[in-house]
Amino acid sequence: MTISRRAALQALGAAAVGAPLSLSAQGRCMLTLGSPACNTGDIKPIFEPTGWKTTALDRITFRAADYRKEAAFYVALMGWKLRSDDGAQAVLDMGDWGSAIFKSAPASSFDTPAAGAGRGRGEPVRVVVESFAFAIDRWNAKAVEAALRQRGLAPVAENGANGFESFRVKDPDGWNLLICNGNGLVKSRKSSPPAARLAEPLPFEPTGWKTVWLDHFSFNASDYKKSASFYMNLLGWTPTYDEGSQNELLMADVGDIIVRGGNPLDPAFGQGNARRAGGTIDHISFGIAPWDTDGVKEALEKRGLRAQIDTSNRHRGPDGTWVPDEIHTAAFKSYHTATPNGFNLQISYVTHDNRLALPNAVKPRSATGQ
Repeated sequence: MTISRRAALQALGAAAVGAPLSLSAQGRCMLTLGSPACNTGDIKPIFEPTGWKTTALDRITFRAADYRKEAAFYVALMGWKLRSDDGAQAVLDMGDWGSAIFKSAPASSFDTPAAGAGRGRGEPVRVVVESFAFAIDRWNAKAVEAALRQRGLAPVAENGANGFESFRVKDPDGWNLLICNGNGLVKSRKSSPPAARLAEPLPFEPTGWKTVWLDHFSFNASDYKKSASFYMNLLGWTPTYDEGSQNELLMADVGDIIVRGGNPLDPAFGQGNARRAGGTIDHISFGIAPWDTDGVKEALEKRGLRAQIDTSNRHRGPDGTWVPDEIHTAAFKSYHTATPNGFNLQISYVTHDNRLALPNAVKPRSATGQ
């Protein structure tokens, strides 16, 4: 299910962010499309397309100071299932469509963020996403390696048991991307149910929710156009809109990713506010079922968690000012909360069937407000 850039720009709704998130959380160009800093002109592809199609999410890998608390949290809140825990890392199934690995890491290995970051109370964030892995179609290890080298990448083979084959490469910002066949966790999820027992007690009563969709990665890049081109031409991901500081891509039938960062067409690119560090994921949004707008909020707050509204849209009020959409009537409905180690977790109502809810809610406004 894809939409062209032109169709997206014609059909998408007005852009913004639901209170209390700032406008920059969803893109600094939403209300100033067409200004010099928000130029959306096309750029040359980073390299020739491979023709590959992304077929599955193999894993998202996190490092966490207390990986077992993190794992138990997702089991209780999001309905994930523990597949294994070897004392150094835990592997969880999100469902039959994706897996997460939580690896133990020293607390001292994490940077302390500014006050108000992470959990919203100034506590240190001691968990980061370090990589993601995707399976592709038409797998042939020699051909895949050759294609990667032809595009100036330096693939490193990382193979495993049961015929698992993969190559690790770096994207333009040095982010770790693993490209693999379907014989890893993709196969495990289909062939054997997760049956491991948690070593950490659940932090609260389970919600009964199921995680049904990867709504989006919030992926930071130093040059969002270059990074979007990298993934489009390497893994076959397709764009929905170009906002001037971000581009949302559909990762085939796996999920979506918002590539955010500096705009090389901005006259101030690389200077001051236009400078942006790349190669990080600051939050991930997962779609859950069943969804009840008030019920999700109540469930979070009952468990002592924050429920920060994010509707990603605004409309003009009677006085002409931009007003965040009310979550009950918004085209996109979600809440942000925080995990035990401080990761910014977003929970939304988006599923595979309404996956365009967010891009359809986010059409940039031109510099003239049209």
